[in-house]
Amino acid sequence: MTFRALVVEKDDEGQTSASVRVLDDDRLPDGDVTVAVEFSTVNYKDGLCLGPGGGLVKTYPHVPGIDFAGTVEASDDPRYSPGDKVVLTGWRVGEVQWGGYAEKARVKADWLVPLPEGLSTRQAMAVGTAGFTAMLAVMALEDHGLRPGQGEVLVTGAAGGVGSVATAILAHLGHEVAAVTGRPEQEDYLRGLGASRIMPRADLAETVKRPLEAETWAGCVDAVGGAMLARILGQMNYGASVAAVGLAGGASLPATVVPFLLRGVNLLGIDSVMQPYDNRVRAWDRIVRDLPMDQLEAMIQPATLADLPDLGRAILKGEVRGRVVVDVRS
Repeated sequence: MTFRALVVEKDDEGQTSASVRVLDDDRLPDGDVTVAVEFSTVNYKDGLCLGPGGGLVKTYPHVPGIDFAGTVEASDDPRYSPGDKVVLTGWRVGEVQWGGYAEKARVKADWLVPLPEGLSTRQAMAVGTAGFTAMLAVMALEDHGLRPGQGEVLVTGAAGGVGSVATAILAHLGHEVAAVTGRPEQEDYLRGLGASRIMPRADLAETVKRPLEAETWAGCVDAVGGAMLARILGQMNYGASVAAVGLAGGASLPATVVPFLLRGVNLLGIDSVMQPYDNRVRAWDRIVRDLPMDQLEAMIQPATLADLPDLGRAILKGEVRGRVVVDVRS
C-alpha cells in the first residue's frame, strides 16, 4: 500500500527542498491510529517546517502539517474505530513527528478528538490550529471577565488565520471589534467578518515612553507580540486582559510592569499544542456554536499538496489571508 505526501528534505549544505512523493505505508511512524487524511491547512509553523525549519524539525526527510482531519482507517485503541471522523491539532505533530501533508497519518489516539457534530472535515481544517487557538483565546478572555458591552475588543494581525477567526467569533458574540492590519486592502474582508473599526498597524507599531495611555480596550487577542503588545498593555481598561497567541512582530516584550500594578491588566498566554483533551472538546464545541459557518467559508483559500511550498513562503511573509484549506487528495 502506498500514499502521497509532501516530503521535505535537507541537503549536506543545510538547504531544504519539498516535493510530492509516493511512499510505502511502512514509512508511517509508530502510533495507535492510522487516519486517511482528507484536509489539512497552512499555519505559521507549517511555513517554518516547509522551509528553513525554525528549529522545529529535528530529522529529515520530514512530512510537515501540524493539523489534519480525516477518517480512521485502522485503530489499536478502543476509543476509535474504522470510519470514525477525527481531528488533530498540536502535540508537535508536523514538527517532531510526520504530520498532515499526506494522504495517511499514524498518530497516538490521545492526540485525536472526534470530529464535532455539525462540522465537515473541510470545515474543521478551515478552522484548523489557527481557529482553535482563536477560540482558546476568546474562552480565556471570557474566563477573566470579558462580556459584550464592556467596550471595544482589539484583534491584532486580524487578516491572518487566528485574527480572522477571532474577529468573526467576537463579533458573533456581540462584541465591538477593532481589527488591526497592515494591509489596508483587507478592510472589506474584515468588515465582512464583523469588525466595526479597522486600525492601521502603524497606529500601534510605534513605541511610546509612557507606560500608560488612555484606557481604550476591554480585551485583546494579540497575534503580533513585540513592541505592539507592549504598547497595547498600556492601553487596556482597568482589569482587562490580553490573550497572547503569536509573535509575528517579535518575541521580545519591551514593556514595564506598570499596567499590571496600576490597572490590574492580565496577560494570558495561549498554548494550543499541549491542551488537555477536555478543554479541546470544549473549544471545538464552542467553535460549532459561535463561529458562523458562512463567515468561515469567506475565509477559505483552497490548495493542493503541490501548492504548499509557495504557500509556506507566503505565510512567513504575512501574505496569506484567512484560512488555507489543503485537500491532500488532490
